[in-house]
Amino acid sequence: MHFAGYKAVGQSVQMPLSYYNNNINGTLTLCEVMLKHKLEKLVFSLSATVYGHPERVPIEESFSLLATNPYGRTKLMIEEILRDLAVSNPSFRIAILRYYNPIGAHPSGRLGEDPRGVPNNLIPYVIQVAIGKRQELQVFGGNYNTSDGTGVRDYIHIMDLVKGHIKALEYLEKHEGIETFNLGTGTGYSVLEIVHNFNEVTGKKIPYQITDRRPGDIGVCYANPEKVKTLLGWQAEKSLKEMCRDSWNWQVQNPGGFH
Repeated sequence: MHFAGYKAVGQSVQMPLSYYNNNINGTLTLCEVMLKHKLEKLVFSLSATVYGHPERVPIEESFSLLATNPYGRTKLMIEEILRDLAVSNPSFRIAILRYYNPIGAHPSGRLGEDPRGVPNNLIPYVIQVAIGKRQELQVFGGNYNTSDGTGVRDYIHIMDLVKGHIKALEYLEKHEGIETFNLGTGTGYSVLEIVHNFNEVTGKKIPYQITDRRPGDIGVCYANPEKVKTLLGWQAEKSLKEMCRDSWNWQVQNPGGFH
């Protein structure tokens, strides 16, 4: 299972060469080592960013692909590399999982997301504001064509995502070739809906300020999960409230992050 890679949209716009070098060259090295040792099953962590500005929502796997930022382009290039690899070596079995927005933490509170420096993703930033590590949340863009003007995303609990990987691995035991799957809930939530849910879960009011859009961001993105439900027998089970609750539980148990 290949998870390695830089993954922040905004940072990729500022540091494109680092993203191309790390994400693409790292994958090429991995594939060469797999060939050398005859390891022929691969689950690859992709991203819904490869759909670019989707023609409509919910997004289906058959949609045309066009990334809008360097991060997404690295993922799209890697997908093409893996397709070429599968054609050249029919014994390869590859599942490409197009993630939406993983959030949450292990329900025990012992495992969670602890980004270095300033978080690039919404949820770590929100919970750091809630616990007092940061003053306020920066909401990038308040004039999208959505219900409240803020961006809409498909948020999926990390534990549901884990189960999706296990299902993909089981699928590869029985099927040859290469296949892509959306791993999302099929429901979109705006940034402010996330904030309001955290207000309820934490009992605190999360201060926020709406600022300019980030380069490379899109307005609305959420999945059509029918293919993964049909072929893998998988679907997301956790609610948005559970995602927020488990994220907060981890932060409360680890106020300074991992030591």
